[in-house]
Amino acid sequence: MMYFSTLLANDLAVPLEVSTALAENLFTTNNVWMMLCTALVFIMHLGFATVETGFGQAKNTVNILFKNTVTPVIGILSYAAVGFYLMYPGFETPGWFSFNTAGWNMFWFSPASADVSAGYAAGGYTYWTDFLFQAMFAATAATIVSGAIAERVKLWAYLIFTLVFVGIVYPLIGSWQWGGGALKAMGFYDFAGSTLVHSVGGWAALAGVILVGPRIGKYVNGHTVNKPAVSVPLAVIGAFLLWLGWFGFNGGSVLSANPALVSLVLVTTCLGACAGAIGGLFTSYLAFKRLDLGMVLNGILAGLVGITAGADVITPGSAILIGLIAGILVVLSSLLLDKLKLDDVVGAVSVHLTCGVWGTLAVGIFSTNPDHTFLTQLTGAAICGTTAFASAFVIFYILKVTIGIRVSEEHEISGLDSHEHGMRGYTIVYDK
Repeated sequence: MMYFSTLLANDLAVPLEVSTALAENLFTTNNVWMMLCTALVFIMHLGFATVETGFGQAKNTVNILFKNTVTPVIGILSYAAVGFYLMYPGFETPGWFSFNTAGWNMFWFSPASADVSAGYAAGGYTYWTDFLFQAMFAATAATIVSGAIAERVKLWAYLIFTLVFVGIVYPLIGSWQWGGGALKAMGFYDFAGSTLVHSVGGWAALAGVILVGPRIGKYVNGHTVNKPAVSVPLAVIGAFLLWLGWFGFNGGSVLSANPALVSLVLVTTCLGACAGAIGGLFTSYLAFKRLDLGMVLNGILAGLVGITAGADVITPGSAILIGLIAGILVVLSSLLLDKLKLDDVVGAVSVHLTCGVWGTLAVGIFSTNPDHTFLTQLTGAAICGTTAFASAFVIFYILKVTIGIRVSEEHEISGLDSHEHGMRGYTIVYDK
């Protein structure tokens, strides 16, 4: 709103009632844009569901879809109950832990007092839009974990993990930067969440992969056995849905409808995705001697993750280079995980953790803002990564020694659909 207010201030001939009406229209435009971006980020959950289902096995289709349906439900509710107020405490003093009790009371007990005027968030959006947009981000972090540990994790263990991680861990880490905390004071920069969303979710996924262990028959006699994907078309649809949603993910992170900045962010976002696809294409061809569609799809997502930290402070040329490197890294990371026998069904760790860290560091290399330094970015990424991994590891470990986190061998071999849900995603009937 500031860019428009300056324009009005320079034109004293504009009547007061006209300037007031124009300011109100701008506030409405900003808020509508933010709500549209919220819807686009919400669509990303469908993208995650279809990617994970497409790359999974047919016998686990219902289980995968069930998790991806319930994840945003639990994520949004837990973020409403606790997370939003941990993440945005509203205190001026930078710190590592604070809680906005006043905001909590306002949400639950007196919604009429919520600030829906242009005075909230400098006229970019209302209090309610703020909550919903941020809730979509929070639920996304948990969804990253789902794909990595699919096909062998106990459903209840995963749901409890989601409740705790989205309600407490993710918003606490987010408060250090987006809530005006210690990382913000340090000079760390993460525009839309290469670290705060993606690598945080990726570190949690890595902890889950380590503790849950690989699927039965994934690694045999030193060789990696590729499990049959149920639907490549579904995986492609999912990747394009995520690409579409990323326009809201990054475009909405401008926090207004500022035409100059939004358009730049959308361009760098799209170029990063395209370059990531190219990086994944050629690197996988050199590694596997074939045109690997899965790596092209993950290359797109890798480029998107890599560009997310600095989409507003880099040039289009830099966006292409960042995306290209992300596409290369996602293939190399996937190869390394298999060497270490860390079974990640959809490549979530490689896409979100590896490329999230890369995107964060890239800000310190390519940013047009001289205040952004590589050392600060590295420090911030290390602090967030250590906290996310340690927290997720502890949560998963407690679940492992109490209720257990892995299904029985019998259930895993025959499939989770019939055992946990009493139905199958695909029913094949043969004629007699």
